[in-house]
Amino acid sequence: MATKAFAIIAGVGPGTGASVARRFAKSYSVVLLSRNPANFEPVVQEINSSGGHAVGISTDLSDSTSVKNAFEKISQQFADSALAAAVFNPAGGFVKKPFLELTEEEFAGGLDGQAKGGFNLAKNALPLLLQAKGLGYPPTLIFTGATASLKGSATFAAFASGKFALRALAQSLAREFGPQGVHVSHVIIDGVIDIPRTKGYQFEHPDAKLSPEAIADQYWHIHTQPRTTFAFEIDLRPYVEKW
Repeated sequence: MATKAFAIIAGVGPGTGASVARRFAKSYSVVLLSRNPANFEPVVQEINSSGGHAVGISTDLSDSTSVKNAFEKISQQFADSALAAAVFNPAGGFVKKPFLELTEEEFAGGLDGQAKGGFNLAKNALPLLLQAKGLGYPPTLIFTGATASLKGSATFAAFASGKFALRALAQSLAREFGPQGVHVSHVIIDGVIDIPRTKGYQFEHPDAKLSPEAIADQYWHIHTQPRTTFAFEIDLRPYVEKW
């Protein structure tokens, strides 16, 4: 495996994003992107204190200028390294509200937080992924989906529209860049993730929540798949989740 490689984790909070960052930090330097530095600073400190290498950059993924500026900083700090993987994981645009109460701004926020954010990350990451050479695994771009990627439930018009569009973007990119050697994948997270915000949620079964560490292991597995067996989409859910 290349001695100098890094991964970008976009959308880092105390749950899935942090777990994915920790998993990829076992093999690569990692760049953590989030609008609020408070979301990535504890993870950056944890990784660096445990012998890894992590940097955090405050970035609004729905703002093309903000993303461009972040990648300029990345290019400066990792000029002699190859981008091994990029993961799009923001929860931006999540609104649960009856449709007739939904504002145009909230609806647009669903598209901006997901489809536009995914577009901005891909637009800047793919040129680097195409240039990556000498890696042990294929360069990889992973998008985090949700139940809303496949099912527009009542009161989820804004979020589902954004997630549907993100999935369509991922499909198109997989078909265009897969033949060029970049593994583009979409992961449907179907269920409640066991993060600090959901600790109080009570379920009949003790393991009815998705483990963020187990999700991160699956993302790493996708990254390590050989070119002969690229998986575009996988569904992850607890065994008791209805679907």
